[in-house]
Amino acid sequence: MNDMFFDEIRLGHTEAVASILEDNPKLVNTIDARGSTPLILATYYGHVGTAEVLLNKGAEIDAVDESGNTALMGVCFKGFFEVAKMLIEKGANVNKRNSMGATCLIYAATFNRPEIAKLLLENGADTMVKDSRGNTALAHAKNQGVQELIELLDNVN
Repeated sequence: MNDMFFDEIRLGHTEAVASILEDNPKLVNTIDARGSTPLILATYYGHVGTAEVLLNKGAEIDAVDESGNTALMGVCFKGFFEVAKMLIEKGANVNKRNSMGATCLIYAATFNRPEIAKLLLENGADTMVKDSRGNTALAHAKNQGVQELIELLDNVN
């Protein structure tokens, strides 16, 4: 049952996911073989509708995978703006840190996601947080040479 549930999530079959959860609500916060929750998996694939169903059924919005990454962190890495916006609107913690000390803003800066960085800043992202290597989001933007992000983050500090 779990494998089928996670397959439906990967495929973005929102109605199937909702139906499975009706029959087995405890699956909403289970973990797959790779350590991902259903919400993390749905957001990783950019399935905003499936993610909303999972949240409405009680998925923990700031649950983490084996590396300490939340759904919002993964979306910031992947660049799914609409999913990031929905997660933030539903209360995701924009300043949560993973096992390497990285935050959503650090991911947005590292992976050249200026729209998501702006969204995070508008919702209270802390620009002064340093990861385990001592780098802020601005330092990551400078390392990547992303002028738009450098200017955005420089103007906040």
